[in-house]
Amino acid sequence: MEKILIIEDDKVIREELCKLLNKNSYQAISISEFVDLERKVLELKPDLILLDINLPNTDGFEVINKLKLVTNKPIIFVTSRNTLEDELKSLKSGGYDFITKPYNKELLLLKIRKCLDEVNPKNHRELVVNNVVLDLHLSKIKYQNNEIELTRNEFLLMYYLFLNYPNTLSKEMLIEYLWNDKFYLDENILIVNINRLRNKLRDIGLDDFIKTIRGVGYKL
Repeated sequence: MEKILIIEDDKVIREELCKLLNKNSYQAISISEFVDLERKVLELKPDLILLDINLPNTDGFEVINKLKLVTNKPIIFVTSRNTLEDELKSLKSGGYDFITKPYNKELLLLKIRKCLDEVNPKNHRELVVNNVVLDLHLSKIKYQNNEIELTRNEFLLMYYLFLNYPNTLSKEMLIEYLWNDKFYLDENILIVNINRLRNKLRDIGLDDFIKTIRGVGYKL
């Protein structure tokens, strides 16, 4: 079940949205206190965020700038502001879409479904970061006119890094994703896999595609 986070200060609208989403087979969660939102989003791991522009002591544009540092999940603005300027600013700030209050329920549900389908990697043949293509069906990396085949672990590593671009993934997160065990595996096994993958990437001209963030982990 896909999880949708509602960041809205109006209690009535917040509860209405939760009922609407839960009724339509989504898991709705909401936030009523608008501090430390980056940590809350990291903990809640939503698939999509509905964000109001008018929030106490801040606004949606400031919030989205902070959230983009910790998540690449799509954000739809749901707001009483209805000018063209607001809509343009919402999209330019990184919002996936924009809908005004009072909203049409069917239209909102349609925008949510369309957004989730478009960002779901299962509906795509490839992911692209900085002109580097990860072919999801052939398990290959393609860059310019070159390509390399990936082993299962190499593909999983690249897939997880592509999905979370531009965020940094800790070694523990990568180990748990690849081997479902973050407590007993030596991190050297991860380092060996990263180095082997980097050597392959260098062969097609990608010298620093996987970056090491000292003391944290790795990112693209």
